[in-house]
Amino acid sequence: MRTAAQLRGDLRDIDRRSYPAYKSLAGSFGFGGYILHIEHVQGDPFAAPSRLRVEVSRRAAAFPDRLCQSPVDRRALADCLLRRFDRQAGRFSFQAKGSGKSGVIAVSRCGQEVLERTACEITDQAVHLRFEVGFPANGRTINAPELEKILFEYLPVCVEQSLFYAKLPKGEAEEAVFLAEDQAYIRQELERRRLAAFVADGAVLPRESGVSDRPMAGAVPFAAPETMAVELDLPHRGRLRGMGVPEGITLIAGGGYHGKSTLLKALERGVYDHVAGDGREYVITRSSALKIRAEDGRKITNTDVSLFINHLPNGRDTVRFSTLDASGSTSQAANIIEGIESGSRVLLIDEDTSAANLMARDGLMRLAIAPDKEPITPFLERVTDLYKKAGVSVILVVGSCGDYFHVADKVLQMDAYRALDITDRTRALLEGRPGVDPAPDFRLPADRRTLPIAGAVQTRRNYRGSGTVQERLKVRRLGKTAFSLGGEDLDLRYVEQLVDGEQTQALACILRYVRERWTGQQVNVREVVDQVERILETEGLAGICGDRTVPSGLAMPRRQEIFACLNRC
Repeated sequence: MRTAAQLRGDLRDIDRRSYPAYKSLAGSFGFGGYILHIEHVQGDPFAAPSRLRVEVSRRAAAFPDRLCQSPVDRRALADCLLRRFDRQAGRFSFQAKGSGKSGVIAVSRCGQEVLERTACEITDQAVHLRFEVGFPANGRTINAPELEKILFEYLPVCVEQSLFYAKLPKGEAEEAVFLAEDQAYIRQELERRRLAAFVADGAVLPRESGVSDRPMAGAVPFAAPETMAVELDLPHRGRLRGMGVPEGITLIAGGGYHGKSTLLKALERGVYDHVAGDGREYVITRSSALKIRAEDGRKITNTDVSLFINHLPNGRDTVRFSTLDASGSTSQAANIIEGIESGSRVLLIDEDTSAANLMARDGLMRLAIAPDKEPITPFLERVTDLYKKAGVSVILVVGSCGDYFHVADKVLQMDAYRALDITDRTRALLEGRPGVDPAPDFRLPADRRTLPIAGAVQTRRNYRGSGTVQERLKVRRLGKTAFSLGGEDLDLRYVEQLVDGEQTQALACILRYVRERWTGQQVNVREVVDQVERILETEGLAGICGDRTVPSGLAMPRRQEIFACLNRC
């Protein structure tokens, strides 16, 4: 490891040379209180910025051990430090001048959710923070004095004000960690009390706008119906009252624009912890809960959809069903089966984004079309057995299909964003009205589903000579919910619980890892995901990067999203 003084000397030696001379700076440099690692140097001022990492020893950072005891604590603390570094870096970004991306200082931009990220990691030995810097140039000529400003004036301030406990505002780190511990306690209580979700009194569910995930100012705060109210004694906040959504079948009903989908969206995001001030800090859903919807046009491979679809007119096999272009009903059936296969025991469904013919058939339609002429078994006729025989709870937004009242364990009405328990009233309305019996032959698929794994390398022409060259598949993110791997695009826009583009980037790296490890094989999907999860648990996201430098822009996806990615590729 070289010293900061040597780095300063190296900078002055290469000033005004051509831009590639910056490559000589790669390495590690001691800056007294921290180590600066220059891990990748951009080849051009207009290319992606250079990748840097700051390492501060735990002893120097001096964070109390009580803030780093568990993975939950470390994730919350790392998120707190990352947000603080982002605010500090924003003061100095582009203060150093030059061409292209010269002077940019960029770090992962966190949303309202608290995610495990490679941008900031806390180990037993050190705090690691990864970020990007645009090395300054005039045209394509090195402007070393401007980079010297970044590395010796701006960066030390960012590091000192963000990664050292003594410099943080009093209580800021504790607030983040204690909130995370309270959220983790609620998740444990959901299991113990057999609840699918919890929504605290005072929670703010509506968002600022369709393009902003911040809480809406002046929104109606949530209040639990008395019949569904539960109280929790949190380790730090103390007594907290809210609505407990029990396991089973829960309907969310009400008129249009009264908050049904808003509540479901909050429950959908409740699988993640949220930062203080979000309004949904204490909206907690079982971690494996999965949003289900129709997905016209998705690819399906070897999925047993026979629970919902059988006896197709063309005789196609629905036990090992495959298609490159699924219909709405078939795609939703596959999403349900694959979600259960991923371990989800709570399904979140909105009637508005569902296939109508999969959800229900009314009495007149059942009379008009004989059962042996209809290959679809509606979800309505399976939902009771899904819970009673498979332990899968359902939270369903309904606005038009009253037949679901017959099978509901709880019915909530959203009335101008206020929740009312109308279970008893709907049961009274149902007296003398026949319901729909569960369909026969309930059977979940056996855990034997396999997928073929495509090749792990791509071939390109060798422009320096004749022939071709094989190289590792290249990953390129295409917005928040899509990526390209080796030139093949994968669109995950309908995997609705992906909340951050860095999760999408991580899924791309996971898919590349799977292809490299199991290339050309026919594999059991669950066994592959189990092995990937073990690597992520023991090595973090670095474990799926191989021998490459760990990038800053990866965030941990859930098991359910890993399944969704593999199922669609």
